[in-house]
Amino acid sequence: MSESWDLARFADNIALKDENGQSVSYSCLVEETDRIAERIGRRCLVFSLCRNEIGSVVGYTAFIRHRIAPVLLNSHLEEDLLYSLLEIYSPKYLWIPEDMQERFQGMEVVYSSYRYCLLKTGYSRDYPLYDELGLLLTTSGSTGSPKFVRQSYENIFDNAHSIVKYLHLDDTERPITTLPMNYTYGLSIINSHLLVGATILVTEKTLMQKEFWSFFKDEGATSFGGVPYTYEMLDKLRFCRMKLPSLRTMTQAGGKILPELHEKFAKYAEENSKEFVVMYGQCEATARMGYLPPEKAVEKKGSMGIAIPGGKFSLIDAEGKKITEPHTTGELVYEGKNVTLGYAERGEDLILGDERHGILETGDMAQFDEDGYYYIVGRKKRFLKIYGNRVNLDEIDRMIKSEFGIDAASTGVDDHMYIFLTNGSLSDQVREFVIRKTRLNPAAFQVKVIDEIPKNDAGKTLYKELTKYYE
Repeated sequence: MSESWDLARFADNIALKDENGQSVSYSCLVEETDRIAERIGRRCLVFSLCRNEIGSVVGYTAFIRHRIAPVLLNSHLEEDLLYSLLEIYSPKYLWIPEDMQERFQGMEVVYSSYRYCLLKTGYSRDYPLYDELGLLLTTSGSTGSPKFVRQSYENIFDNAHSIVKYLHLDDTERPITTLPMNYTYGLSIINSHLLVGATILVTEKTLMQKEFWSFFKDEGATSFGGVPYTYEMLDKLRFCRMKLPSLRTMTQAGGKILPELHEKFAKYAEENSKEFVVMYGQCEATARMGYLPPEKAVEKKGSMGIAIPGGKFSLIDAEGKKITEPHTTGELVYEGKNVTLGYAERGEDLILGDERHGILETGDMAQFDEDGYYYIVGRKKRFLKIYGNRVNLDEIDRMIKSEFGIDAASTGVDDHMYIFLTNGSLSDQVREFVIRKTRLNPAAFQVKVIDEIPKNDAGKTLYKELTKYYE
C-alpha cells in the first residue's frame, strides 16, 4: 500500500473548489505542491495555521507528499499559546493565511499561493525528525498543552484506505467541509477523498449560514461529516425537510450522539435512499477505529459499530484480562496499523519512534452485544468531547485554580460542560476564561454556584455527586 496519494492518476479531475468559484485540478495540485516543497528544499518541521480554504489544503498536501512534517493548528489559536508552541518546537517554516502575515514581521516571506504564504522562521535549533513521522495534531482541545499526537505516513494512509473501503468512496464524491481540517476527523475526510480523485468542496462557512447551503446545492455536495453538536443544530434547522437530492452520505463521529437523534437521522436516511454512518475514532488511532454499517443504523441505534477493515477490537477488565461475555463492561482496546506512534510534548520528542506498536488502550469503557457490535458506556478518565474536541476536565480545574486561586470542579456530558464554583461573583469571569482558553463554542459552557464542592475524607472531589445538578 502506497504511503501517499497518486494525484497524477486523476489529472483532469477537480481536486478542490471553494464558494468563490476558484478550483484546482489534480494536475495543478501536483505542480503547486511541488513548487512549495522546492522552496522548502528539505525534510523539516512546518507549522501550518489551518482554515477550510484551498491554500491550507494545498500546503498540507505538499508537506505530506514531500515528507515535510507539518504541525496542523487552527488559525484562530490563542496568540500566547501559538508563540509558546513556536518556542518549544522551533519549526523552520510557517504556512499561514496572508492576512496573518503582519503578526510575524520578523520572518521572511519566501513563497505565496492561493492566499497563503510560506514564512522562514529563522529559528536556529533544528530538532531531528523520526524518518516515518508524517504529521503532528493536537489531541485534547487547545487548553494550553503542547502535547501532540505523532502520526506516521503508514498511519495516515492505512486509515485513509480503510475509510475508502467501508464508505465505498470513488471519484464521483463531492464532500463539503463542515469540520476544521486541523481536527483529526476533518482531516480524514480530506485524506480519504484525495485518494480516490474526488472533488472536495472547501468552505469556512458553517451549517448555520445560508451561504453554506447555497454552495452545497449549487455544487451538488454528496456528503458531510458532523460531531453530535452538528446533528443537534441540523435538527433545529429542520434538516429532514430540506431538499438535497445530491446528498448520499452523512457521517457522525467525535462523541456519542443522543440515541433519539441517531434514530431520527438513521430513519431519514433510510426513507430517502441516503446513508447515515456513525463512526468511532481518536486522534491516537489517526482518525477512525469503528463504524456502524448504514444498513444497521436503525437496528443498532446507540452502537458505534464494528472495527474498520484491518482493525480489531477487544475489551479488557481491570486486571487486563480479555472479556469474552457479551454485555460486560471493560476498557476498549484497538489494534491496527493506524495506531499512532505516541505523543510529543517538546522538540526533543520528534525523533522518537513507534511507542505503541499497533495497540491502543482507548480509555473508553464499552460493551459488545451477541452480534459483536460495540457500545460506548463511559470513560475511564475525566474527558469530555466538546463539539468533537477532547477536553481534559482535570486540566480545566487546574487552570481555573491557577488563574483565580479558587476551588472549582468541572464535569458534564459531551458538548455540555458544567463548571461548579462556590464564589458567585466570579461566575462570568471564570466562564469567559474557559471559553477563551479552549476556543470552543460558548454555548457548551455553564457555570453553577453551589454552597460547597463535595469531597471525600481524602479531599478528593466527588464528581458523581454533582450530576444531580444537571441530569
